[in-house]
Amino acid sequence: MADFNQVLTPGNVDDGIVNVVIEIPAGSSHKVEWNRELAVMQLDRVEPAIFAKPTNYGFIPQTLDEDGDELDALIITDEPLPTGIFLEARVIGVMKFTDDGEVDDKIVVVPADDRSTGNAITSLADLPKQKLAQIEYHFNHYKDLKKPGTTTVEHWGDIAEAKEVIHESIERWNNRTK
Repeated sequence: MADFNQVLTPGNVDDGIVNVVIEIPAGSSHKVEWNRELAVMQLDRVEPAIFAKPTNYGFIPQTLDEDGDELDALIITDEPLPTGIFLEARVIGVMKFTDDGEVDDKIVVVPADDRSTGNAITSLADLPKQKLAQIEYHFNHYKDLKKPGTTTVEHWGDIAEAKEVIHESIERWNNRTK
């Protein structure tokens, strides 16, 4: 497996297209994470099945969120995507999120070329309200058995806010000490 931070860029953020690496397929209860030091995918833990991911979950290469990890992405597709692939994705918004007091935002994306929907999803408003409610519920509660009340969805942001978060994360990556 290649080091995604070496072979991929974040993408063309200003045009709303980013590269995203899949860590966890939708429906999985396996918490798979990119191990930056070893440049491999690693199973961090197994969550209870009731906390399976409601969307595919991954990261944007060459970014760092305020929590010190690559910037997370929630990838909306009809079917799960396998761990370790990457895709070009269209930014449709951001879920502003805190985890145990740390900023841990999630960029919401869809495949850049989705012929199934005819590229109909271009913003959060194009998603069913029930889908957004399910995602929000998951992230507000997925740590309830171990550390209840430590995760909070602050709000949903539009594409402009998402791009701002991505640009800040790219700047953080570029300014990190190696």
